[in-house]
Amino acid sequence: MMKKADNQLLVIFGASGDLTKRKLLPSLFELYVRNLLPEKFRVLGASRTAFTDEEFREEQRKAILDSPEAKPYDPEQVGRFLQLVHYLSFDSTNEAEYGKLKERIEQLQQQNGLDDRIIYYLATPPVMYESVPVSLQKQGLNKPRTREGWRRIIVEKPFGTNLESAERLGEKLRKIFPEENIYRIDHYLGKETVQNILVLRFANGIFEPLWNRNYIDSVEISATETLGVENRGKYYEGAGALRDMIQNHLMQLMAFVAMENPAVFDPEPIRDEIVKVFRAIHRYSPTEIWNDVIRAQYTGRTVGGTALPGYREEKGVAADSTTETYVAMKLFIDNWRWGGVPFYFYTGKRMAEKKSEIVINFKSTPTQMFAGQCSGSSCNKLTIRIQPDEGITLKFGLKMPGAGFTVRQVGMDFRYSSLSSNYLPDAYERLLMDAMLGDSTLYARQDALEASWGFIDPILQAWAKKPDKNLYTYPVLTEGPEERYDLLYHGAGAPGPEIPTGPCKCGK
Repeated sequence: MMKKADNQLLVIFGASGDLTKRKLLPSLFELYVRNLLPEKFRVLGASRTAFTDEEFREEQRKAILDSPEAKPYDPEQVGRFLQLVHYLSFDSTNEAEYGKLKERIEQLQQQNGLDDRIIYYLATPPVMYESVPVSLQKQGLNKPRTREGWRRIIVEKPFGTNLESAERLGEKLRKIFPEENIYRIDHYLGKETVQNILVLRFANGIFEPLWNRNYIDSVEISATETLGVENRGKYYEGAGALRDMIQNHLMQLMAFVAMENPAVFDPEPIRDEIVKVFRAIHRYSPTEIWNDVIRAQYTGRTVGGTALPGYREEKGVAADSTTETYVAMKLFIDNWRWGGVPFYFYTGKRMAEKKSEIVINFKSTPTQMFAGQCSGSSCNKLTIRIQPDEGITLKFGLKMPGAGFTVRQVGMDFRYSSLSSNYLPDAYERLLMDAMLGDSTLYARQDALEASWGFIDPILQAWAKKPDKNLYTYPVLTEGPEERYDLLYHGAGAPGPEIPTGPCKCGK
């Protein structure tokens, strides 16, 4: 059973926004229902919108009860939880108003017997990530008043837009909060299946001895969605798929797959191993950037009688935009365990299927002895499904019933949904709980962030210099551009031996 955190206050900047309504308050309510919140706990929402405490609570009540994921919640229980929630209407861009914030924080601490422990959550636009901490510092709100107290800050992605901005943001935050109190949140790492990668590898003797270049042919990590940019066109124009998905989500997933076992299962040793993975990634040469990285935009078409717009027709998107909505890339990790094993990333919007998964393709046997035996690297594969249906599948060949030795592929499939007696927490529940407990294992550290940007930055710079070069297209609700197959079947974009990935060549 998870232990309870110490008594504390959670201050949410941007509390009237969508993230608070959709994720933060519903997740805190789930923790309340499961009796995991501290004995003495309060939430202070801070935003420019003019709400009283009761008006803000009513907004959040509707969001919790009307959420598509909502269970049959007891309205009275929701009401009791919301008595822990307060609100302050203030302008976070105005340094002078932080005196009001300080006064309200001290008032809540005194009235509710809270200890000197505060988490600040920046659910704000990224432009506020530097100014809010500076204003907190000027009011002395960044440092505890007692020896037992602490101040922590949670920052949502994006953590910069390139290496330079990430370094600048990290430097400014570390001048105000110690690194160990800065929590850079990536909700992908809060998913149960992602955390289970570490257990699957390091707690099972049947996997860890095979988890290397001698037995693994390739690794595929994908995150695709059927939705387009919706009403986020303006934001997405400055981001793109490489920044939005690969620099954080997919690279973090890769680190969990590729890292060495830590000396002890504590936050810092685990994060040390993640940094080592990022630093070992082979840096692309200028030629490799254009050969081993595929980018594309979705184009419109009519599906089922409905005209679906292309990316350039979306609201807030420039008519001549070169922002990528799809990226496929091949990379290598230059270390002893993974030397020569290709890692493939795939991510895109408006794809045929919404899914996030990791596929470990094991090498096939040296010879094919049986009729129907699979001959590709996908004969034995371990698939770790992150969404939409979290679970793990292992595929291998078995003899078909009857005479002879004809082989057919079969699978062992585990789904978390089958554990009907166990509650599967939302990613934000787990991550909020960890921050309250002071466990930073699933949060990004600054050196890891800079190492990942160090790999991504040269790609962005090459694209910026030649914005139209190799910008491919794909129709909405398809598998992506045809050029993605160049990564699978040829090395460095040139004719070469086939890499045996893709559909299994096995008997039916």
